[in-house]
Amino acid sequence: MIARVTQDLYDLIGNRVLWLPIAVALAVQLWKFLWPLIFQQRCDLSLLWSAGGMPSSHSALVAALAMSVGMNEGFGTPLFATTVVLAMIVMYDAAGIRQAAGKQAQKINRIVEELLAGHPLNEEQLRELLGHTPLQVAVGGLIGALAGWLLNL
Repeated sequence: MIARVTQDLYDLIGNRVLWLPIAVALAVQLWKFLWPLIFQQRCDLSLLWSAGGMPSSHSALVAALAMSVGMNEGFGTPLFATTVVLAMIVMYDAAGIRQAAGKQAQKINRIVEELLAGHPLNEEQLRELLGHTPLQVAVGGLIGALAGWLLNL
């Protein structure tokens, strides 16, 4: 029993197909923090965990996952097909649904500001940066696929 648990833990820790996409997503998210810090001298710690921005870390994660699965399990396997479909759903959601929700939040915030001008408002504003542009998703996906390919050679 203990030997089995130890082996399972060892397998989990050594699972490159799991950890590589997570590392890629964390690196992309760190980049979104470092870019304004380096080039605009603006330190915004919330960028380390906020959604949105260039490039999409969600897209990088799922693209790196799909590429890693393809390179380790084969590009003709049902598992690879599953990860590609998952990546497509995540990328569509990031560029479509979440982007639209962000635009709606922006408009709602403006309406509330205009309606309550001069009146104190105790409510938090809705988050406006929720999704990504198609370019941000494409760049994130390209970074993820390239990293997945390079790190699995």
